[in-house]
Amino acid sequence: MTDRINVIGGGLAGVEAAWQAAEAGASVRLYEMRPIQQTPAHRTDKLAEIVCSNSLKTDEPGSAPYLLKEELRRGGSLVMEAAAETRVPAGAALSVDRIRFAELITERIERHPNIEIVREEIKQLPAISSGEPWIIATGPLTSDALTAEIMQFTGDDQLYFYDAIAPIVAADSIDMSIAFKAARYDKGGADYINCPMNREQYETFIAELLAAKSVPLKRFEETHWFESCLPIEEIARRGPETLRFGPMKPKGLRHPKTGEEPYACVQLRQENLMADAYGMVGFQNHLRYGEQARVLRLIPGLENAEFLQFGQIHRNTFINSPQILNETLATKSNPNLFFA
Repeated sequence: MTDRINVIGGGLAGVEAAWQAAEAGASVRLYEMRPIQQTPAHRTDKLAEIVCSNSLKTDEPGSAPYLLKEELRRGGSLVMEAAAETRVPAGAALSVDRIRFAELITERIERHPNIEIVREEIKQLPAISSGEPWIIATGPLTSDALTAEIMQFTGDDQLYFYDAIAPIVAADSIDMSIAFKAARYDKGGADYINCPMNREQYETFIAELLAAKSVPLKRFEETHWFESCLPIEEIARRGPETLRFGPMKPKGLRHPKTGEEPYACVQLRQENLMADAYGMVGFQNHLRYGEQARVLRLIPGLENAEFLQFGQIHRNTFINSPQILNETLATKSNPNLFFA
């Protein structure tokens, strides 16, 4: 074991790398640029802040996401320990109170005797001359300066797509005389708030959504969307029924009073342990804030919704890992430089 391991980036990958190395006996220096330099999506200076959704996907035994999480749990994962301690009701999904989750991980990392946190922006790739390993774990929201360095190092154009964040609504502003609690196909408890729509309401919503004004993207870039996290207005442009087979799918959501499935349905998932905030599941978008309030209040049960967070978009940047890294995640050109 080397004397020191350096980790750049205090997100999910960075804190896990730092924790595992420190637990194995290494001395770790963990660099995090926030709050000195913020990103377009983060709001705090906490480590492992989750920005897009509070869900870590399904935890249903036998599924692929469950197996990955179970491997982490058996490996003594700090992230999985924190998720278990800050879990909120979400049916079969593993969802967390994202504020408490980040606070807990930050506390654990700060208290570890083998980890030193350095709050500064690394703008250049380290010169690997001392023999110390460096792990780049800055993720898709890497700063512009370091992104340029990484591009020069890899000799590759940026791989990127645009990702979006879903709105969050104050729980006490949801009209529960219209909305109802249930989980799809009754998996887990009645953990989700569901806003049902009839056909007329759905068609009105789609028409207003398509007519709403969006925040413009950078003109010189071709727009690449992440297909698994498309903004709702982009989904709607693919056809008027598309949302009914995506985030507004009514299947398995029977009203507890009538036993019937609605024509379409919007789900809201608990955001925190206080249960005073609910995120709109799959409702990421890049509409202007005023337009979001107007259009989303057309959803039955959300007519008087108070938005604690509006949806927004951000650019995610990646490297071509199969081309650049070997099976240990070390770069092919330098065995002491890793990407996680």
